[in-house]
Amino acid sequence: MKNRSYREVLDLFLTMLKIGLFTFGGGYAMIALLESEFVSKKKWLERQEFLDLAAIAESTPGPIAINAATYIGYKRCGFWGSFAATLGVCIPSFVIIYAISLFFDAFMALHLVQCAFRGIQVCVVYLILSAGIKLLKALKRTAWNVAIVLVTMMLMLTCSLLAIRFSTIAYILACGVLGLAVDLIRRVRRGERA
Repeated sequence: MKNRSYREVLDLFLTMLKIGLFTFGGGYAMIALLESEFVSKKKWLERQEFLDLAAIAESTPGPIAINAATYIGYKRCGFWGSFAATLGVCIPSFVIIYAISLFFDAFMALHLVQCAFRGIQVCVVYLILSAGIKLLKALKRTAWNVAIVLVTMMLMLTCSLLAIRFSTIAYILACGVLGLAVDLIRRVRRGERA
């Protein structure tokens, strides 16, 4: 690897280390920070490519941050970039969870820790809502996209109100299959091959 490549790999590692260190609440809460770093600050991705990345990272097995780190690392610097980015995003969680596990009972009994976790919960709700709003704003406003969003939101709300357990994975898979079906119908109408 050349010096430039070493610097890029190190930049990927440090960026993902920061993302892993300062994001609480898991994948959905990370989306806002990922978008800020990848699109706005580093300009590694265009907004539409980030939306595609978020959809793919969420629908493939594994945590969204690791999937996103692996993708962006590979796109920027190949294998070593994906290795460094994935390692960078994983190290903070591993270290923090390991440290907490050593003193978990004593740690959770502290009043200040309980207050901190309540504050973090509020922050996580805000981060998830913020990420969702940003993704909705960036979505192309076609009749199809609006219909999918509205139907999905209505189904999720109905299932929540009626206490019906319905997996998020099922929503993602159903929308993916529906999108493929609509694309296939459009191609057939235009006389294209699939």
